[in-house]
Amino acid sequence: MPHVELRMVSDGREVCYAPHSHAQWSIGAITAGQSTFCYRDDRCQVAAGDLVLMNPGWVHACNPIDNQPWAYLMLYIDAEWLTALRYQLGFLDEPVWEDIGTAVVSESRFYDGYSQVASCLLNSEVGLSEKQSAVIEYLSGLMRCLADKRSLPLEKVPVVLRDLADYLDENAAVEVALEEMCLRTGYSSGHLIRSFKQYFCLTPHAYQINRRIQQGQAALKQGSSIVDVALTTGFTDQPHFQRTFKRVVAATPNQYRQSLLSNKVNSAQHK
Repeated sequence: MPHVELRMVSDGREVCYAPHSHAQWSIGAITAGQSTFCYRDDRCQVAAGDLVLMNPGWVHACNPIDNQPWAYLMLYIDAEWLTALRYQLGFLDEPVWEDIGTAVVSESRFYDGYSQVASCLLNSEVGLSEKQSAVIEYLSGLMRCLADKRSLPLEKVPVVLRDLADYLDENAAVEVALEEMCLRTGYSSGHLIRSFKQYFCLTPHAYQINRRIQQGQAALKQGSSIVDVALTTGFTDQPHFQRTFKRVVAATPNQYRQSLLSNKVNSAQHK
């Protein structure tokens, strides 16, 4: 199931996230305690029994409150796969991603359903087809409920900043100097940083680092070594990549890679 990742954290105090975004659509369940959920310009507290939903590319962070214990599960769903599902169900007029307006769901039926899906995915005795069915059935019901909760259109990004973001995407592995960004946009350094963060919720440098980590995750999924990923994604060395990866993903590259390899082994054993 390459379109699905599941993460379980038993003590959220051990991981703290820098503001970041994912290429996937994400849905998390707070399983114990409470935390602060920052989502673009919004900030709220969520607690056990709540679900948090994050659109692809939307900057967010979820961290402990006053070092109080909390725990969570997080599902990362491939955006193209979910777009196709929503379109097949008739919830989209065309097979193009549309952001979902709801950020927090507190209905027990969806939380309980999420917990059942997570248990199914984590159970090595459950076959692949049953896991696939559980994910599709749950997401179909949730998408039906959220079908009319489309996000309000985001403020239109100025063309010059959109072009810069595209350039940073294409050159994520290259260190793009602030001076070069200023020349490309015609902005002063201070104005560029403020304006870019206004629309993308990250500074240009943080935006580029976030893209590097996303590329690193994709490469690790394909089985690349950590050393190769560190070098090909533009980090100075492996320790630099590891520190940054952990700050954004809240797991080391090796933990992330080993969990993927473990899942592949389990899958192969059940075929």
